[in-house]
Amino acid sequence: MEKKQLVVAVQYQEERFTKKILFQKGESVVFILNFMPGQTLPTHKHPGTDVYILGLEGNGTMTVDGEDTPLMKGETIHIGGEEAFAYSNSGDAPASLHVVLCKIPSPIYAQEV
Repeated sequence: MEKKQLVVAVQYQEERFTKKILFQKGESVVFILNFMPGQTLPTHKHPGTDVYILGLEGNGTMTVDGEDTPLMKGETIHIGGEEAFAYSNSGDAPASLHVVLCKIPSPIYAQEV
């Protein structure tokens, strides 16, 4: 068993969003994305992967296949690997997302930034 504190992965930077890896096991990875107000995650896909996102802190906008939907603290969303998605911290406070990628498509998706 491994146990980690989420607080160590909630790290914000003024210049860009951050990604902090919590676990990487087999073909899955779990990480926290952190966004200051106005910061965005560009539109992208994770082919062959299921993506599960939980709003930990703040509020923002998730865009999936061109359709905007709010993502609030405490809400969760599933995104299929062929769906193009993006995120924007459209709120006025920092936002953090807990992300689980099942079957990571390549090692680059499991790197911190």
